[in-house]
Amino acid sequence: MLKFTSATFADSKPHYDLLDGLRGVAALLVVWYHVFEGYAFAGGGTIDNINHGYLAVDFFFILSGFVIGYAYDDRWSKNLTMKDFFKRRLIRLHPMVIMGVVLGVITFCIQGRVQWDGTHVATSMIMLSVLCSLFFIPAIPGAGYEVRGNGEMFPLNGPSWSLFFEYIGNILYALFIRRLSTKALGVLVILLGAGLTAFATLDISGYGNIGVGWTLDSVNFIGGLMRMLFPFTMGMFLSRIFKPMKVRGAFWICSAVLLALFSVPYLEGTEPVSMNGLFEMFCVIIVFPILIWLGASGSTTDKNSTKICKFLGDISFPLYIIHYPFMYLFYAWLIEKQLYTLGETWPVVLCVYIGSIIVAYLCLKLYDEPVRRWLSKKFLAKK
Repeated sequence: MLKFTSATFADSKPHYDLLDGLRGVAALLVVWYHVFEGYAFAGGGTIDNINHGYLAVDFFFILSGFVIGYAYDDRWSKNLTMKDFFKRRLIRLHPMVIMGVVLGVITFCIQGRVQWDGTHVATSMIMLSVLCSLFFIPAIPGAGYEVRGNGEMFPLNGPSWSLFFEYIGNILYALFIRRLSTKALGVLVILLGAGLTAFATLDISGYGNIGVGWTLDSVNFIGGLMRMLFPFTMGMFLSRIFKPMKVRGAFWICSAVLLALFSVPYLEGTEPVSMNGLFEMFCVIIVFPILIWLGASGSTTDKNSTKICKFLGDISFPLYIIHYPFMYLFYAWLIEKQLYTLGETWPVVLCVYIGSIIVAYLCLKLYDEPVRRWLSKKFLAKK
């Protein structure tokens, strides 16, 4: 997320505290969206709350591009090597990816080691799925190691698909995008934006939305790549041209806008273009860049707001990458009990939601931060 994710800032550069906080808000909304995705999945219906929550991924991508451009663009001409960049990104991201796999296999075994249709999965296929997930090798739909049977790239932890594209974005940045002038980068952003707009408004995927990238078929891979590349490069472009403006209450304004956008009901109509796709492009091309600009311009005004933004930023990536294994258990419970509404299940939802936040925080403090400190000390030269 985020990508939803953030880069490791250079020590000499200040954090954008509000952007950290907004990343956390988006992560919290993603978890809420997945709760209602569970009702739709279990009952065979449609998502009826936080309908556009999947757009948080696109927000993560633009935020990630902004932060990476801010943190690294001016360091390539000084002392940053490509090897060092890749090590830094792996250290920042992959420990929690591994934790997501571990939690994924544990919850899959708790669920009974069966696919959604009840087919038992052999231990050898589970272990192969673990191995592939650890090394970020996506599963081919229908293969034995695609253990859940619904086509996910990473069946032990579905949201890892966005990190797969985040890694591709990081590689392209290091090899190619960083070398572009600001003008050339702007042209690339326009071209990618036009391509993504056509993909969404013409409904190339047939989904009626741009919620693509999670499975390894041609439409999803191409769509996922486009879905990452435009906001990722847009974020980098914004980091180069950014000039702060005076704004008060930016965090609360931006958080409210995200909630409002994600709550817009699905928009019907496909002629002459997909109205839902048009709305999604309005969010990704216009609103999200404005929110990034406002968030980077604003600042926290007291200790409490600083603490809130720091906490939300700290847990954002851990929460995004570890919550879905618990959602799998929640979905299986909904199917077994034939419960399809929040009114029937709110005590369990509360436990899943708050429990995911607690587990994410514990993973951050007891695992992620210590592991990243150790890896940084061992593999990153001091410069």
